[in-house]
Amino acid sequence: MKRPVQVVLLALTGMGLLHAALFTDLYLRYVKEGLRPLLIASGVLLLLLALTGAALDRNDYDHDHGHEGTHGHDHSTAPHIAWLLFLPALSLLLYAPPALGAYSASRATAKVVKKQKEFDPLPAGTSPLPMTLSEFTARVQQDRKLGIKGRTVRMTGFVTPAGQGGGWYLTRIIFTCCAADAQSVKVRMYGTDALPANTWVAVTGTWHPQGSLGTKSATAALDVRRTEQIAQPVNAYTDDLPLTPS
Repeated sequence: MKRPVQVVLLALTGMGLLHAALFTDLYLRYVKEGLRPLLIASGVLLLLLALTGAALDRNDYDHDHGHEGTHGHDHSTAPHIAWLLFLPALSLLLYAPPALGAYSASRATAKVVKKQKEFDPLPAGTSPLPMTLSEFTARVQQDRKLGIKGRTVRMTGFVTPAGQGGGWYLTRIIFTCCAADAQSVKVRMYGTDALPANTWVAVTGTWHPQGSLGTKSATAALDVRRTEQIAQPVNAYTDDLPLTPS
């Protein structure tokens, strides 16, 4: 790979990063929202390096034409495998890889729910009660006061088939930093047929009695009363509270 081609590769990668981070929300498929400034800075730096490389190539061209009788060896090439770098660079501009979904969730590391000794009382009179999947799981398995018992809750996520035996999970994929460290949190759904995998839904229901509530033996599961298909949120790789239905 000649140095002019390397310059083009730097420019394409820089433009791809800026396109994903400045003009679209595609970067949220790869990294957490807080890393956006670093992506923009990286894109600008790559473009500056490309411009610097183009300027150096121009100077070398002028110098070589001033010394036409000299001969030397060109050491400005990179390994041929470097051509493969064009694929991810072009994908940022022309084709965005699909977002992580049910296939990844079925293979991702299960997110460890934070241990809590005490839980604040759940608000009285709020029904359905909006909850994250992590909070629901923690309440089911750790709340000794059984605050979740008999409460109707509302959660959102996407459909992940349960595999053999049928059934499905309401799922969220969560980034700690980026897609490489993605973890999943899942709640088993009972009482309704699964929609197609990766469909985003809001579900309303009550805890499915299985195991001893407030202990690790309790299953994070829901008896579903209502399922509503929703649009995928812009920032899908968090475990956010569901929006209040209008």
